[in-house]
Amino acid sequence: MQPNSLGVPTLLVTGSNGQVGFELRRSLAPLGRVIALDRAGCDLSRPDALRGVLREWRPDVIVNAAAYTAVDKAEGDGDAAFAINAVAPGVLAEEARLAGSLLVHYSTDYVFDGCKQDPYVEADAVNPQSVYGQSKLAGEQAIEAAGVTALVLRTCWVAGAHGGNFAKTMLKLGRERDTLRVIADQFGAPTTASLIADVTAQIVSRHWLHGRRESFPAGVYHLAAGGETTWHGYATEVLKSAAARGIELKVDPASIEAIPTSAYPLPAPRPANSRLDTRKLRETFGIYLPDWREGTHLLLDQILS
Repeated sequence: MQPNSLGVPTLLVTGSNGQVGFELRRSLAPLGRVIALDRAGCDLSRPDALRGVLREWRPDVIVNAAAYTAVDKAEGDGDAAFAINAVAPGVLAEEARLAGSLLVHYSTDYVFDGCKQDPYVEADAVNPQSVYGQSKLAGEQAIEAAGVTALVLRTCWVAGAHGGNFAKTMLKLGRERDTLRVIADQFGAPTTASLIADVTAQIVSRHWLHGRRESFPAGVYHLAAGGETTWHGYATEVLKSAAARGIELKVDPASIEAIPTSAYPLPAPRPANSRLDTRKLRETFGIYLPDWREGTHLLLDQILS
């Protein structure tokens, strides 16, 4: 596909009001004309309307940051979850293939069952345990079946300054409650929306817009911050950092109670192991991902400023 008449590439972002979509509006802005669409402008649950939007704009790059992310609600709302997380990515992929566009799509650690002892690599067997995970895996499969040039980025434990997330919830509860109980037997790496957006922009710029498109290393990659922790460790770090910034808390961060998953049952099962091995991303694109604490501290600088 050729850039528009001004010679400027067009990059279309879906889910522009979500955590990652909001950051993509910033990170992609220097690369060309960004068409940032929220649900009102691009409803992924309506395939025909979605095709119409893509054919109107004819983007060089489609970045799909929209998703059905209500993990527990999805257990009883599978049709909606699959429409947005599975059918829509297939439509995006078909339209991208026809137009010669690059498709960037975000997936999740929930495609795995969480039973592996080591961090997951891209080639590990998938086995989603929730409707949400099943719908996201179906989206990956629909993209693969379309035969499009696509970058599928699996990530985990996403948090951004824009939108709701675990870090913001802990800050709120830390101000309101004398005690907190947080799960300590699920492992992952808190990954900021800004990191995901910045990595996306770097790959799109260097390897698609200014690289050799015919040799673009498409495929599935894991994108998560370095290191690992538990939800309990994450909560402790967030509240310790907030206290160090002078935020008044009712709870002592050192006194947060560590509890097992069994003590906090939810409709959708969570992976006990959400750790993602990112060596493939590093070796292919030369991108080094910072420790989760670094991103968390930068996130708190934004939230608490």
